[in-house]
Amino acid sequence: MNGKEIEVSVIVPVYNEDKTLVAILEKINQQSIAGIKIEIIIINDGSTDNSLKILKEHSSLFHKLINLEKNSGKGAAVREGLKLATGDYILFQDADMEYDPSEYTKLLEPIIKQNADIVIGSRLMTSSLTRSGGYSKNRIGNNFITWLFNLLNHTTFTDIYSGYLIFRRSNIVPNKLRTDGWEQQAEILSKIVKNSTKIYDVPIAYYGRSYEEGKKIKPKDVFNIIFTIIGEKISPSKN
Repeated sequence: MNGKEIEVSVIVPVYNEDKTLVAILEKINQQSIAGIKIEIIIINDGSTDNSLKILKEHSSLFHKLINLEKNSGKGAAVREGLKLATGDYILFQDADMEYDPSEYTKLLEPIIKQNADIVIGSRLMTSSLTRSGGYSKNRIGNNFITWLFNLLNHTTFTDIYSGYLIFRRSNIVPNKLRTDGWEQQAEILSKIVKNSTKIYDVPIAYYGRSYEEGKKIKPKDVFNIIFTIIGEKISPSKN
């Protein structure tokens, strides 16, 4: 991008992740990429464990903190983070350890070298490490919604519900986002592809937690995602 420093706003929604919170923030801070400046925005989504206490004790690990008194859903947390973001690009980072920030160099390469509009870290492309076992229903659901999205939007994504999505901040208007749950990623992606021509999938490692260990998309969420994908196509709205 002509030698200009690129600012990336890393949005980290947090809900009851006190066991991994410090480790993930330290990992983000360890990333040093030439030409990239990172802004870290934390949204505590009404956590009932020690997450907020830990965040206040480790304020040097992030730039901005939003504290939502009540749990409102990942989508609502993301929307609040987007409102405060100032970066050229947005990068979503889960607060657990399923996605490793050491992948940032790989994820940001298409932006640095190709001025990409969207980059998704795919767990399903080859040459990446993916934890196996206990995810068959989740994989089937993800494959279907990815297929449906590609069919309706003429894209070739391999994994639209990866936790790693990067896009130009200018291509989304936070106040126009309608959804608050897991389906919001489908809404965001549906909106930003309309103004994007340079789109990349990048293989990433994935250290998935079991259903007992972490939060997963449930069958009802899949239906909401499907309705959102179709709804955005039938009744398109600006950004």
